[in-house]
Amino acid sequence: MIPDEDTEQTPVVTDLGGATALSYRKARNIASRLYKKADADDKKVISGMVSDCEFVEEWLVTGRRPGNKRGIERRAAYQRERPVDPLRMQAYVQRNTAGSPTNLSEGQRFRIEEALRGLSERERECYLMAHGECFSRSAIANMLGISRSSVQSYVESAQKKISEEIKTNLFLT
Repeated sequence: MIPDEDTEQTPVVTDLGGATALSYRKARNIASRLYKKADADDKKVISGMVSDCEFVEEWLVTGRRPGNKRGIERRAAYQRERPVDPLRMQAYVQRNTAGSPTNLSEGQRFRIEEALRGLSERERECYLMAHGECFSRSAIANMLGISRSSVQSYVESAQKKISEEIKTNLFLT
């Protein structure tokens, strides 16, 4: 707090409570009142405080980061959907090919097999190579003798089917 010239006041510390929108609004109001009484050097610092309080208050009220044009909930489907944990899928493929022990429980293994059961042979092959063995689309296309666009369509189709399987069967989640 800036001391008045008439009365020599010491700064007062006020506990505004937890980090809520109301406490930030109170802090913003206090900073705004101080801004009116401050000199030029202090106004720069105080305006930063006001700005920060407004930013946090908006974030707390809306639940979204202020200024973002596209929030996480508005991402495209390929950016937000992860039907199967990639590490689990890799562990599943390792166990099937190398016979090495993995950190996958029998229940998790059963759920993955159940989700893969609804895929065609080519979809399953492309999906496991892409997500389980982490091959690129072009490497898969070269190994299988098909085009990259075919691999992409097989993987997308498989991903759609697995997503639907997970939505319809609660025991797969």
